Amino acid sequence: MDRAEKRLAGLAALLADAHRRLGLEFGFRLWNGARVPADWPADALTIAVADEGAVAGLARAPRLTTLANLWAARRLDILNGTLFDLAARRPKARSRALRKSLLTPAAFRAALSFLFTPRGGPWPLEQIAQDRESDGSQAENKKNIAHHYDVSNAFYRLWLDQDMVYTCGYFHDWSDSLEAAQANKLDMVCRKLRLKAGETMLDIGSGWGSLACHAARHYGVKVVGVTLSERQIEFARDKAARLGLADQVRFELIDYARLEGRDRFDKISSVGMFEAIGAAHFDTYFATVRRLLKPGGLYLHHAITRPGKGATVTQAKKRPEFAALTRYIFPGGELDYLWRTVADLEGHGFEVRDVEGWREHYQRTCRMWHDRLLARYDEACGEVGEATTRVWLAYLAACSLVFERGACGIYQTLVSKRARGASALPPTRADLYR
Repeated sequence: MDRAEKRLAGLAALLADAHRRLGLEFGFRLWNGARVPADWPADALTIAVADEGAVAGLARAPRLTTLANLWAARRLDILNGTLFDLAARRPKARSRALRKSLLTPAAFRAALSFLFTPRGGPWPLEQIAQDRESDGSQAENKKNIAHHYDVSNAFYRLWLDQDMVYTCGYFHDWSDSLEAAQANKLDMVCRKLRLKAGETMLDIGSGWGSLACHAARHYGVKVVGVTLSERQIEFARDKAARLGLADQVRFELIDYARLEGRDRFDKISSVGMFEAIGAAHFDTYFATVRRLLKPGGLYLHHAITRPGKGATVTQAKKRPEFAALTRYIFPGGELDYLWRTVADLEGHGFEVRDVEGWREHYQRTCRMWHDRLLARYDEACGEVGEATTRVWLAYLAACSLVFERGACGIYQTLVSKRARGASALPPTRADLYR
């Protein structure tokens, strides 16, 4: 038996032992076609290892970034199931106890045998630099937005709804289709803002134009949408023209903070944009919204949040999984705490009117996006390549699981620009659900 065969045999024995001790509900297939356990059914949930270099890479750098690269290159794959199936069948022990049980002398010896084995390739994500928080400049923000949104309009069209809404849907019933949930969301945003014909509205981070066009068509408002994505703005402008809304809706390729003027808009919305600006620029953001909003005007703030911490915490170190997310998918991103969002809004002269949690809605939205992308996998690979497609599948699955487990939240916070006297709001929220 040569060294390569010894390494393979040692790994197979280690995996078989782990499978038995941990009662794993999935098996393994190694690069020589062998299954572990040996009698594991060919049609059962299986982790496939494509080559010994993948094991060598993990032995030298047992990190999430290594796993991400191996997944993107399909050197690690899941057969007969999805990431959701794997997550559902993971060992029930806590992560710390699980790691401790795996750190055995046999595991050390197996890792050592692969330590000097060439790690092979490809490693498609290694050229992506470590993420850092945005410096707040338009150039930096534009670069970060382009990384996420300028992938390909055709790619997004494969798995988003027909209106290209890329934010959390709102389900009146959990059996709603994605199209129905996104239509519900667009209308709920407009209702919360109590839009009236003839009003002016700013949509910060206007995406492919769905909210701006919906507000103009159904509520008669004049809308300015701003984005830094060239692909999105081309699509949004074409959409407005196609719908005959060119006189009501204008899209600008500009950083929100560079908008000029004061007290310009009756209503302002920001749906799924705030996560991209970085914690160091929260003050600039809220000050800009206040400057642009008319006295008594309404602002709807829709953003993903971290779980709540003590009031003394202002910024937390990114967890490895979130650091990988911002590096490979959403550079420059940072999540706020709900308590800090509310405090910042109040500190910048806003009065909080309503806060609504949508966590379960986003869990379901991300699951639907994942399943739709997976169903059109070959088309997506043809559009953006297999590595990008696989990274996005992992991203959407991870987001759905994170929201399912409550590791992140998402809230819509409605505020008014503070003014003396009574507001123009109705006495109850019944109108929102009529």
